Amino acid sequence: MPIYDFHTHTFLSDGVLSPMELIRYAYHNGYAAIAITDHVGLATQERVIPVLVEECARAMEKWHIIAIPGVEITHVPAELIPEAAERAKALGAKLVVVHGETIVEPVEPGTNTYALSSPNVEVLAHPGLLSAEQARTAARRGVFLEISARRGHSLCNGHVARQGIRAGAALLLNSDAHGPDDLLTEELARHIGLGAGLDTEQLTALLETNPRKLLQKLGFPPP
Repeated sequence: MPIYDFHTHTFLSDGVLSPMELIRYAYHNGYAAIAITDHVGLATQERVIPVLVEECARAMEKWHIIAIPGVEITHVPAELIPEAAERAKALGAKLVVVHGETIVEPVEPGTNTYALSSPNVEVLAHPGLLSAEQARTAARRGVFLEISARRGHSLCNGHVARQGIRAGAALLLNSDAHGPDDLLTEELARHIGLGAGLDTEQLTALLETNPRKLLQKLGFPPP
């Protein structure tokens, strides 16, 4: 089974590898697609996004992997999230992830709602105690909800999965990798999905169907 991962970090924010190093490790792990989504606010986007755009393009020229330049909008005042997402797209980010209201960090209340209001946001990461209404909004607007492999952020995976499935929202499994040891393997991905309470059909959607839908939405051909 190919591995898809739409939430990772490099030393351009708080990761340990360069973008090219991270892509190479992912390729070695059997990834079909990786998005590099370093943390940004507003003013830091000009420093981060052009580097990721070039590094991802160069990697795709030489290796058989889809490498997607993106950002994770993190701890931005909730009302500024739509502006930050629009700015990221204008600078060349192909994917915008928003750092959702995980229960282990002081994320501003309202972050999930403002993220879901933006037409430029594709993924709401580790949304914590996501409400039923927010899940319905995600389904209606086509925003993917993250099941997280990261310690702490994964504490609400079961809740997010239940809310998302009830609302008909698309779920994605992402590593939120900050180093090479955080990257997904096929076995780990399946175990996290099962641990979130997913059945066989739901697990297939999480690991195969929905990642392909997101790639199509972003304009990448399926691998």
